[in-house]
Amino acid sequence: MKVLVFIFVVASTFICETHQCKPSVTTASGTAAPTWICSGQLIFEDRFDTLNHNKWKHEITLGGGGNWEFQWYTNDCENSIAQNGVLKIKPTLTADYFGESALTSRTVGLTCSCTNSAFYGCERRGTVDNIINPIRSAKLYTKGTFAFKYGRVEVRAKMPAGDWLRPAIWMLPKHDIYGEWPRSGAFDIVTSRGNRKLGLNGVNIGVQQMASTLHWGPRYDNNGYDRTHWKKNKDEFNENFHVYELLWTPDSITFKVDDEYLGTVAPPSQGGFWELGEFGKGGKESIWKNGSKIAPFDHEFYLIISLAVGGIFSYFPDDASNPGGKPWKDTSPKAATDFWNGKKQWLPTWKLGRSEDATLQVDYVRVYAV
Repeated sequence: MKVLVFIFVVASTFICETHQCKPSVTTASGTAAPTWICSGQLIFEDRFDTLNHNKWKHEITLGGGGNWEFQWYTNDCENSIAQNGVLKIKPTLTADYFGESALTSRTVGLTCSCTNSAFYGCERRGTVDNIINPIRSAKLYTKGTFAFKYGRVEVRAKMPAGDWLRPAIWMLPKHDIYGEWPRSGAFDIVTSRGNRKLGLNGVNIGVQQMASTLHWGPRYDNNGYDRTHWKKNKDEFNENFHVYELLWTPDSITFKVDDEYLGTVAPPSQGGFWELGEFGKGGKESIWKNGSKIAPFDHEFYLIISLAVGGIFSYFPDDASNPGGKPWKDTSPKAATDFWNGKKQWLPTWKLGRSEDATLQVDYVRVYAV
């Protein structure tokens, strides 16, 4: 085994020297990953001339993304398409697909195509109080085709506009080596809200705001994200393309938008994110004790592009101001039904059939080795 490792290191060094490049701390795996990696190398790129299924897979589920969101993720070209060099993810109405009566009466089974059974993701039956997911949308990911550890990510994208849309470009672990979310970490490269006039404490938290966030912690209800959450307000994240950037190294993680610094985190050398999050009170031992300084962000993650709708857990605060109000409460046992019944409030803001306002558009995705 030692001989094989020695041969691999020598061969890797030789190839890097042959191409006049430095060895890199970046690793990558999957069918779309390069065989050799050198510092500064472009190791993944998609300019979306076509929708490349050798790079991107579709999530197909009714599960609502863990937040009881209201969308049904499909692989329908009505919801995701590469067109004129741009990936477009757009919402459509389930009622237009099945007929409105099906929302309260039909059983949808995705047994043959379902990719995620969590939260009743593979089968749901519509009732008056708990309708079938009223929106169809898309979520694409590189799980199985490309995952990497450490690197620089650039995504040029245009956010959608339309009440209660929640676009995201993010990353999840290839393997939950420290346990389920958020124990193994998660990156939100960019998230936003589609509402044009969503206000909270005098600030527009809708289309005028984007955020970059790290999720990490021992439990879903004990997440240190608030220490690694950065926001920026600007008038037109939904009107123009912007470049969102993540720089991830063994020592620090930094976010930028249009080359403008948003925030960075460099956890303490002793204690890392466990110490940063003050999770050790009462002598609790770190769940990342066997990891590096940057744990849980010291293993490979894959890319995700998604357009969700609504959901609970305060992403759209109940006390935020919005023209026409919010059709559902996060505490409602029939939130999706309330949302659909309030379509006179939100549907006109999507401008479906009249514009691409409600479409998440991605010009390119690039990942470079560090």
